[in-house]
Amino acid sequence: MATYVYESVPGAADEPVERFEIRQSMMDDALDTHPDTGKPIRRVITGGYLSTGGGTNRASPAGGAC
Repeated sequence: MATYVYESVPGAADEPVERFEIRQSMMDDALDTHPDTGKPIRRVITGGYLSTGGGTNRASPAGGAC
């Protein structure tokens, strides 16, 4: 199971955006409504893990600075 970050989709400009986490299988489709309230939500794409100590930098084929 993976933990995904979702946020509410505001219906008005002054409505606050709320973020929360939901545990789902990686095989599940992204949710578009909150499972408890039925309000519209969207999945938030967040950064992945970046190791800064030793090893190969996967962002660059040569392992050097980008």
